[in-house]
Amino acid sequence: MGVKQDNGDPEKILPPIEQDLSNEIDAKLRKYLRGEGANLEVLKDKKLKGQLSVREELYGISAKAAAKAEEWLMPSEGGYLEVEGIEKPWRINQLSITSEINLSSLKNQHDIIIPDLGPYTLDFNSSGRYMAVAGRRGHLAVVDMKNMSLIKEIQVRETVHDIVFLHNELFFAAAQKKYPYIYNRDGIELHCLKEHGSVLRLQFLKNHFLLASINKFGQLHYQDVTMGEMIGNIRTGLGRTDVMQVNPFNGVVGLGHSGGTVSMWKPTSAVPLVKMLCHPGPVSAMAFHPNGHIMATSGKERKIKIWDLRKFEVLQTIPGHAKALDFSQKGLLAAGNGSFVQIFGDLSESQNYSRYMGHSMVKGYQIGKVLFRPYEDVLALGHSMGWSSILIPGSGEPNFDTWVANPYETSKQRREKEVRSLLDKLPPETIMLNPSKIGTMRPVKKKEKQSKQEIEAEMEAAVEAVKDIAFKNKTKGRNKASKKAKKKKEVIERVKRPFLDKEMKDDEKLAKKQKISEENALPMALQRFASKKPTA
Repeated sequence: MGVKQDNGDPEKILPPIEQDLSNEIDAKLRKYLRGEGANLEVLKDKKLKGQLSVREELYGISAKAAAKAEEWLMPSEGGYLEVEGIEKPWRINQLSITSEINLSSLKNQHDIIIPDLGPYTLDFNSSGRYMAVAGRRGHLAVVDMKNMSLIKEIQVRETVHDIVFLHNELFFAAAQKKYPYIYNRDGIELHCLKEHGSVLRLQFLKNHFLLASINKFGQLHYQDVTMGEMIGNIRTGLGRTDVMQVNPFNGVVGLGHSGGTVSMWKPTSAVPLVKMLCHPGPVSAMAFHPNGHIMATSGKERKIKIWDLRKFEVLQTIPGHAKALDFSQKGLLAAGNGSFVQIFGDLSESQNYSRYMGHSMVKGYQIGKVLFRPYEDVLALGHSMGWSSILIPGSGEPNFDTWVANPYETSKQRREKEVRSLLDKLPPETIMLNPSKIGTMRPVKKKEKQSKQEIEAEMEAAVEAVKDIAFKNKTKGRNKASKKAKKKKEVIERVKRPFLDKEMKDDEKLAKKQKISEENALPMALQRFASKKPTA
C-alpha cells in the first residue's frame, strides 16, 4: 500500500517509510534554502531571466544535497528538558532523570569518593572519551570514560595544583609544587619545565601547540611543546592569580585578578590586549563561550556577569557566587559554589540566561572545578572528596566530526591526526582578538609626511631642471644677457614658490600645536596666571 504525495500526482506514489523520510528532508530543506526565490514572471529581460532560473535551480539542488547529508550524517538532534504547565525544569533532580534513561546513559552518572587525596581537579581530551584527574595531595589518574576503566594512576607525593591534556590523550601536564611536569599515558615522566616556576594554573592551546601557565608570582609563560622553545615570558604586574582560561575562538588567554580586572594576553605582546574592570572585588572564576564572543565572570561581591566581547559591555548580571564556571558546547553555563551547582541556559537564544537545572551535593563537599564533557550531556564536578558526574540534557553537541574529534579512533587514525595537526599548526603571531582579519586586505595607509631634507632635495631637483631651459632669441634690444638672467630668476622663483608656501604652512601648524600644548599644560583655573610672551 502506498501514500500519494502532496502534489496530487497519481503516478508518483511512495511507500510509507520513504514518504516519512521525504517529509523529514523537506522540513530540513527549508533551513538550507537562501530565502524566497526570485519572481521570474515579472522580468522582461530574457537573458537575465534565464540566468536567474539556472541559479535558482542550483540553489535548490545544493540545499537538497545539504538536507540529505544532514539526514544521514547527523542523525542525532540536541534537546533540552521540557516541562508541562507550571512545572520548572530546575526542580527536576538527578533521581528523576535516572528513572527515565537507558543503561548506556546511566553509566555517565557516578560518584568517586577519595577523601584522603582531594580536592580534585580534572580535564577532558578533545573527544571527551578520556579524563585526567589530579588530587591536591599528589594523586594523578587517566580514566577511559566510555568503558569506565582506569588506564593509569600514579602518586607523585607532592602538591598538585592543576592538570591538563596536551594535543591528545597520550600526554598530559601536571602543575606540581615546584614545577610543572609532562607525563605520558603510562605515567612516565618525560619533562620537567623548570622555567615556569611554581605554577598555579595550566592551559593548552591545541591549534598552536602552546602550553600556557601562570605561576604564583604572576608570570605568564608560553612554551611550544613540539620544539620545547619558550615563546613568551610575560610579567603581568597584576599580582598572584589562579583564575585562567583560554578563549577557544582566538587563542587569547584571559586572567582574572584580585583587583576585579580581567586581562587578555597573547605570547607576542608584553602588554595586555585588553584590560577591563569587571567587578569591584576579586575575580573568583571566568569562562568563555565556544563561539568566543561571550564571557562569564564571577566576583566576590556575589554577582555573575555575562559580557559581550565584541562591544566589551555587560549583557546580563545574575545574582549569586561561583568558585568555578564553564560553558558547554551548546552554550549552557555551569556555576559551582560550595556543595551546590547551578546550570543557566539561553534557551530562547536572546542572550538572556535563566535558571535551567540545579544539583546539590552532600553537605560539606566543596566544589572546585566544573567541566562539561564534550559530545555528551554530562557535567563533571571536582570537589573536596573526589569527583562526580551528573547528567545535563542538551549540554553536549549531539553529532561529532571524526576529522575533529573521534571518540572511537584507532591508533593509526590518531597518528594520522597528529601529523595533520602538526602540519596545520598555527604560529603564535596568529593569536589576536579578531582572527578573521587574517587573509583580508591591508587598509591603505595615509601618505607619510615628507622630511625637511626630502623637500629640499625635491626643490633642488626642480630648480636644476629649470636652469637648463633655453630661451628664444627675441628682437634687437630685448635679447640682452641681463634680461635673460632676470627671466631665469623669475622662473626659478616660480618653481620654488609651492615648496616655500608648504614649508611656511607646516611651520604655522607646528607653532599653533606648541601654543595649544603650553596652554593645556596648566589647569583651566590657572591658565590666566601663565606668563604671556610679549608680541613683537
